[in-house]
Amino acid sequence: MINLVQITILITILIYSTTSTPITVHELLKNKGLPQGLLPKEVKSYEFNDQNGLLNVYLDGPCLTKFDNRVKFDSVVRANLTFGELLGVEGLTQEELFIWLPVKEISVNDPNSGLILFDIGMAQKQLSLSLFEDPPTCKPNQGNINYSGRKDRGFTAER
Repeated sequence: MINLVQITILITILIYSTTSTPITVHELLKNKGLPQGLLPKEVKSYEFNDQNGLLNVYLDGPCLTKFDNRVKFDSVVRANLTFGELLGVEGLTQEELFIWLPVKEISVNDPNSGLILFDIGMAQKQLSLSLFEDPPTCKPNQGNINYSGRKDRGFTAER
C-alpha cells in the first residue's frame, strides 16, 4: 500500500517533470532549423504560438545591425515560423544598393549547403549561414530611415 510520503514524492516528481524552463527566441530558432543569429541580442521578449506558428518578437525600439549589408529591425518583428522558414516577415528591412527593402521570407532549404535564402521581394539573396552563428548586436536607430534610403531629419537651416 502506498503511504502519504510516497504520494507526496510522486506528485512532486510529476510537477517538476512537466514544468519546463522557457527557452530564448534564439534557442527556438535553432530548434526550428534556423540559425540563432537571425535576431539580435537585444530581444526583450517574444510570443510563439506552436499551433499556428505565429512568432512575435519584441525589442526596446528600432535598431540597426549588419549581416552582409545593413539591416533594420522594427520594435516588433512578426513572422510565421515553420521548420527552416520564417514566412510573411514584417518589421525587418535590408539595405540593397542604397534602398531599404522589406525582407519577406527567410529560409534554410538544405542546412548542409551552408546557405540561407532571403526573399526581399524583387530578388532572392543567398548568404552564408556562418554570418548568423551568433546573435548580432543591434544599435538603436537614430533618425528614421525611409525606404528611399534617406534619413528623415526634418527641415534644417542651410548656410
